[in-house]
Amino acid sequence: MRNARIHPRLLGYLGRALSLELSAVQQYLTQAVLTQAWGLAEAAERFRAETAEEMEHAERIVQRMLMLGVAPNASQLRPAGVARGLAELLLQDAALEDEIVTLYAEAVDFCRRIGDGDNAAFFDALLAEETAHAQEIDEWLAQLGVRAMPQVAERAYF
Repeated sequence: MRNARIHPRLLGYLGRALSLELSAVQQYLTQAVLTQAWGLAEAAERFRAETAEEMEHAERIVQRMLMLGVAPNASQLRPAGVARGLAELLLQDAALEDEIVTLYAEAVDFCRRIGDGDNAAFFDALLAEETAHAQEIDEWLAQLGVRAMPQVAERAYF
């Protein structure tokens, strides 16, 4: 499939995905260090594990881009947010994961509409993993007594 007339929107999805995944790596790494400094060793370990998972996602995206014959390009790395407490950090994470889930859902839909089953399956696998991760964050927030943001499917659009 190397460089076989790649749709420009597919390249856009891959580039945005790489940017968001690398932003997540930076965010979770920062949160691991921050929560460690706060004395929250368990939270720090969870954030370190998330850092590794997001790095693995970024690696898969880079591999996909190289397989397609394009140079990986993450155009916008977002600054990591800081907060005064764990719940605020998790709310930031929920927002980032929501954006990632939305992007992957759009990418899956687009790839299916143009008949690109290989890339639809690629994004669908990432979508499933990120959806599960978003749910874990929501559950962690619930344990802290904080209601997470509504999920994409639950939102009202006007």
